[in-house]
Amino acid sequence: MSIHKKLTAARIQLQNTQLKKSGKNSYANYQYFELGDFLPAINNIFNEIGLCGVVSFTAELATLTITDVEDGKEIFITSPMADAPMKGTLPIQCLGAVETYNRRYLWMAAMEIVEHDAVDASEPLKEQPKQTKPSPAPNLQPPPLSESEQSDCIKFMNECTDLESLKGVFGAAYKRANEQQKSIIQDVYNAKKNLIISDGDN
Repeated sequence: MSIHKKLTAARIQLQNTQLKKSGKNSYANYQYFELGDFLPAINNIFNEIGLCGVVSFTAELATLTITDVEDGKEIFITSPMADAPMKGTLPIQCLGAVETYNRRYLWMAAMEIVEHDAVDASEPLKEQPKQTKPSPAPNLQPPPLSESEQSDCIKFMNECTDLESLKGVFGAAYKRANEQQKSIIQDVYNAKKNLIISDGDN
């Protein structure tokens, strides 16, 4: 069996596994997979099928190498590295957070794990009758979040010192973010929230 066929078999086997999502977004009211929710199951499946997955990092790139243990053939899944500075933490702690995020994204991409999709359940907008006086369109959607705005959001969240301001920065950006951006800023928000709560308890 080729390595690609083995990986496909592993994906199908994982799809038939009853995985539980432990991550929860209380603001958008949905749950999401954390690394520990699916990685143990993947390791068991890979062991049965004859695959081995190893994640490695450079300053620019995170790589998941999937190897066929029988013939040594490999598949590479990559993701660019990104900074996630968090106020009040050591550089090594920030690095650990970035590596954890990338491990999660790499495995999700490799195993075709589907995350929460934000579905607009409202009816399609009806054409508004022309008005004699100009008025702002109430149903216009804000422009999508740019990469620089995503970086600013992460920076501002890390600079927040209280939960109220943190929620304000997070909420404004989350409404405009795409699914990948939502996952990234949600992870940063959770980390910063826990840090603020921890600082308040000390």
